[in-house]
Amino acid sequence: MSFEAELLWAEKYRPRSLKEMIDQQDIINRLTRFAEEKNMPHLLFAGSPGTGKTTAAHALAHDLYGDAYMQFMLELNASDERKIDTIRDKVKEFARSRTPPGIQFKIILLDEADNMTSDAQHALRRLMELHSGSTRFILTANYPSKIIDPIQSRCAFFRFTTIRREDIINRLKFIAENENVEYDEEALDIIYEVSEGDMRKAINVLQASAYLGKINAEVVFRVVGMARPKDVKDMIEASLKGNFIEAREILRKVMIEYGLSGEDVVKQIHRELMGSDIKISDEIRVLIADYLGEIHYRILQGGDEDIQLSAFFAWLSMIGRKVGV
Repeated sequence: MSFEAELLWAEKYRPRSLKEMIDQQDIINRLTRFAEEKNMPHLLFAGSPGTGKTTAAHALAHDLYGDAYMQFMLELNASDERKIDTIRDKVKEFARSRTPPGIQFKIILLDEADNMTSDAQHALRRLMELHSGSTRFILTANYPSKIIDPIQSRCAFFRFTTIRREDIINRLKFIAENENVEYDEEALDIIYEVSEGDMRKAINVLQASAYLGKINAEVVFRVVGMARPKDVKDMIEASLKGNFIEAREILRKVMIEYGLSGEDVVKQIHRELMGSDIKISDEIRVLIADYLGEIHYRILQGGDEDIQLSAFFAWLSMIGRKVGV
């Protein structure tokens, strides 16, 4: 790839206007109406990471003001600047500044506003009251319940859902073809699975994989630090058949080859246990999930990963022998 490709693709291919956005069609239609009317209320965008909240705010501002929209918008990441001093200084100063001729209102974008302290949120509420004539606020939050009720009641609420599989994969294909990157269809499916509906994560994984050449399943697993689902499934099935030593050998191979931590292995076991076609009864599945949760807790509390995972597979072997899996 050329030097220009060093630019993060998630930013390079970020939609610049509402009409370029994918999925979230109901939200796009409502925001487009605000842009056409050149007016809008305060807005609260909520949803999982990578679903388009910040992008929608920028696209709306672009459609309101044109290419020079950043002159009329103040963007702050509230997780970094979360204290009351930020609200009293930067936000208040921008909100009080004179609105340019021909511009009905300015926009203040507070990204990750759910990380703001309670005092900062109460100060923000007051500013929203005082300067609503000349300033509109757009707040984004992963957890809207952390936003105080007085702010929520002053905002129009927009719930962003995870992006659909076909939209993510089509976007990945579009980027790969524009960057002249070879890829396998299977690899794009895997990227979707590991991104869990997060478009930004999916694009970043695609770019990281592209640096290693043609994007295939093996490359993607190495980039994201995950083992092949088949290897994880083989570990579980070997243990259930009473083959503890075989399961341990696969575990060590996987942890060394892919550089996985104990927590990573636990999460992948849980994913395979809940989503694969491992032939066990629901009762056994529940027992395994319960004990796996205990192992996860022990690892998070500082327990030795090797000992804890060995204990899990030993327990699984005994369960398998008892029930005759």
